[in-house]
Amino acid sequence: MASESITSVLKEKRQFKPKKEFAASAHIKSMAEYQRLYKKAEKDPEKFWGDLSKELHWFKPWKKVLQWKLPYAKWFVGGKTNVSYNCLDRHLDTPRKNKAAIIWESESGETRTYTYQQLHREVCRFANVLKGLGIVQGDRVTVYLPMIPELAITLLACARIGATHSVVFAGFSASALRDRINDAGAKLVVTADGGYRKGEVVLLKEKVDEALKEAPSAQKVVVVQRASTPVSMQMERDVWWHDLMKGVSGQCPAAPIDSEHPLFTLYTSGTTGKPKGIVHSTAGYLLGAMITARWIFDLKETDTYWCTADIGWVTGHSYILYGILANGVTTVMYEGAPTYPQPDRLWEIVAKHKVNVFYTAPTAIRALIKLGKEWPEKHDLSSLRLLGTVGEPINPEAWIWYHEVIGKKQCPIVDTWWQTETGAIMITPLPGAIPSKPGSATLPFPGISADVVDRSGKSVPANVGGYLVIKKPWPSMLRGIWGDPERYEKQYWLDIPGAYFTGDGARRDRDGYFWVMGRVDDVINVAGHRLGTMEIESALVSHPVVAEAAVVGRPDDIKGTGIAAFVTLKMGNTPDDGLKETLKKHVGTVIGAIARPDEIRFAEALPKTRSGKIMRRLLRDIAAGVETVGDTTTLEDLSVLARLRQDDES
Repeated sequence: MASESITSVLKEKRQFKPKKEFAASAHIKSMAEYQRLYKKAEKDPEKFWGDLSKELHWFKPWKKVLQWKLPYAKWFVGGKTNVSYNCLDRHLDTPRKNKAAIIWESESGETRTYTYQQLHREVCRFANVLKGLGIVQGDRVTVYLPMIPELAITLLACARIGATHSVVFAGFSASALRDRINDAGAKLVVTADGGYRKGEVVLLKEKVDEALKEAPSAQKVVVVQRASTPVSMQMERDVWWHDLMKGVSGQCPAAPIDSEHPLFTLYTSGTTGKPKGIVHSTAGYLLGAMITARWIFDLKETDTYWCTADIGWVTGHSYILYGILANGVTTVMYEGAPTYPQPDRLWEIVAKHKVNVFYTAPTAIRALIKLGKEWPEKHDLSSLRLLGTVGEPINPEAWIWYHEVIGKKQCPIVDTWWQTETGAIMITPLPGAIPSKPGSATLPFPGISADVVDRSGKSVPANVGGYLVIKKPWPSMLRGIWGDPERYEKQYWLDIPGAYFTGDGARRDRDGYFWVMGRVDDVINVAGHRLGTMEIESALVSHPVVAEAAVVGRPDDIKGTGIAAFVTLKMGNTPDDGLKETLKKHVGTVIGAIARPDEIRFAEALPKTRSGKIMRRLLRDIAAGVETVGDTTTLEDLSVLARLRQDDES
């Protein structure tokens, strides 16, 4: 990691204060209340988190809030609880038992609704199935399912008996699945015959069969019949979900689980090399997901909440499933693609289910901007009262479009910064308390000690770019990398003395607001200045014809590194050399000559993971004219990469 500071070039002065009527009924009602909470947590974090933990159901109370020996934390030591119980059972003695827990929408428009009582019964039944298959506390279960209710049921059933689940996103290849099964040592795989994506059937069981040729730990495969596509069922190993569930009891007491027992591992591929199995605990993780969901999304008893992520990613774990159900709120699950069969699919679902809280990725917003505002304007979005973004920094122009076109200038936007490793949101507006600035994640959540520092760990002045770190342990933090403590220590704790290094560059403005500038790996060193890619991308997207942009560095004989920009235009705009020059000048005007791109390439689409993140590593290879190396299994559409290569060679 380089030692120079990162030059911040984004200038954004707009500010949006919480509306009085929203703040009046919010969980956190004012900046003064936020500041009191934050100071209380800073002064005595153990008391702060300990008091909040009393909202969870405990089979056995904890003896000690925190045991911390850098870089290893144990929270709520000695306590026993159960995540499934906290998400389901404790609602059954309240009117919530007959309330919708999950509303599921298929890609074709079919819906299924599970009340809390019905979901509890299905989870208990599958927990009994797992026990019947020999799964015991501590066993690992790999879950390779599309976004169907059985995915949620499987996870909650694993949590109920203390089996550690490992969800592998259903778009991953057989080889990626094999590696994750082997690393976790999974005893069981839960999959489906197939899943639907953009009208096509994705053959999941076929991939499992291929993966298990070299994954000896997996002894059984449970198969959900989703697509009714022919599959090969191996005798003794493979069993149908519907056959196993016949006649099974709907009662299965939740097991008392130790606070620190691994609830799940979730693999993140990083840039190259072996995937990392991020380990999350039981009690600390659930507390973080539950409290952040309630305060940040300002959850109310009557809310219908929708996060558009896939449960294959941590966003889905925390903010489709665990954090939402622990609050007793109705959560929407959607199976399909956001623009299928028409570009208004998201808005059609919002209107159909009267969604109140909507949480999506900036890249999805930019893709929808490209298609035009006439699509959302076809639908009644008046049920919306709060919007959120997740996954990467949102550029100010996309923020404004989201605010004006989707929120009709009435909905606060929570721009949330967090990671797979953090388990829960870390930096965010609290919507009734903290004024928003487009492009800024604003302030740390109470109990989170975030800072921007230099290489030595010293805080940098306001508006100076540096490294984003967390200085104190927090309950939902990762507990390690599965089977690899050395990698855990080296990757997260050795770069900055005494702090968790997030891998992101950031700056704080004079109000203390955090502006995340992207991954430190993506910083471009231009003529001695280290520039964050996100800020240059924001300048490009602020031009009226640009829908999306990705900026990378490429070798330059004079400057060392030049700036290459890949640009996607809004519908109806023609790419040509004149527009390239116009966009270069625009960046120079908005930011300054230092950030002016050396090269602009137009692209119909950018290479993205299925969670919506742009894979800048692949664009760096294309810009440099070198062969792509490393893991590409997370790509949404491999043909995008092929087209960019073709353009490069032509």
